[in-house]
Amino acid sequence: MTDHSASGTPATPAAPRLEFLATIAVDVDAPIEVGRTHRGQRRVIPIAGGAVTGPELNGTLLPGGADFQLITSETASDLEARYIIETDDGDRIYVMNAAYRTGSAEDIAALVRGERVPPERIYFRCAPRFEVAGDRWSWLESTVVIGSGRREPDRVIIDLWKVC
Repeated sequence: MTDHSASGTPATPAAPRLEFLATIAVDVDAPIEVGRTHRGQRRVIPIAGGAVTGPELNGTLLPGGADFQLITSETASDLEARYIIETDDGDRIYVMNAAYRTGSAEDIAALVRGERVPPERIYFRCAPRFEVAGDRWSWLESTVVIGSGRREPDRVIIDLWKVC
């Protein structure tokens, strides 16, 4: 059923609001090159640790996760990171973060070499999902979160927003 204005024309839908959740600074180790598969160039970036800071979510990124990358062309990559956040109150949150990154062939090649590229030249967006064991953070499991990332030579920075 379409909502209509008083004039009978369809009403303009309201855009969802975004509320800033946190910034994740992900410390990474050297990439592990798997090689070219039938789907693209496969590599794994081990996660060494990191920090989560924000108005609602604060904690530590535990070592042991990884970013599983599929470089599908000179300009695009599908990324799937899995890691654990230990909150400041001691709870643990399992994160599955699907992302898409694209840019010019030259900029993507520079990122792969570990060089710094201005973040405005790279489109890097993500949609993390969460699994929690307790009640304190259970709202994360039923909240859509989106993010914008940037790659630095030794870490990845991801800013996250709740979609309200």
